[in-house]
Amino acid sequence: MNVTATLFGQLITFGVLVWFISKFLWGPLTAMMEARNTRIADGLAAAERGKRELEAAEGRKEEIVRATKQQASEIIAAAEKRAGEIIDEAKGQARIEGERILTAARTDISQEINRAKEQLRASVAELAVVGASKIVEKEIDPKTHARLLDSVISQL
Repeated sequence: MNVTATLFGQLITFGVLVWFISKFLWGPLTAMMEARNTRIADGLAAAERGKRELEAAEGRKEEIVRATKQQASEIIAAAEKRAGEIIDEAKGQARIEGERILTAARTDISQEINRAKEQLRASVAELAVVGASKIVEKEIDPKTHARLLDSVISQL
């Protein structure tokens, strides 16, 4: 056997194998590797974007929490202020009502005093007339009686 013929046969077989691999296997394999590289790069970019979006969302979350706390404290302050106003209004109304009741009581007392004075005058006048009629020991006619009562009442 000749070394040259086997060598040429092996070279031809090797050439056919290289041509076959480059024609049918190398292109799709390279395309698959490129697609995989692209998917990996896209995944890394998406992960980086997600990380940045997460940081931005955390920043927005902190701002929202801060704004919410501020708003809650403003609402509480407004509620406390309104509660104070309501208490002050109630105190004012109670004071006005107390003054009204006190005025009404004073008016009632004044009316009762006047009634008592009138009753006392009438009683004193009757006693005076009874006493005077016993002293005089005679009957006084009704006109004279009325005149005496009027004069006694006017003197009291």
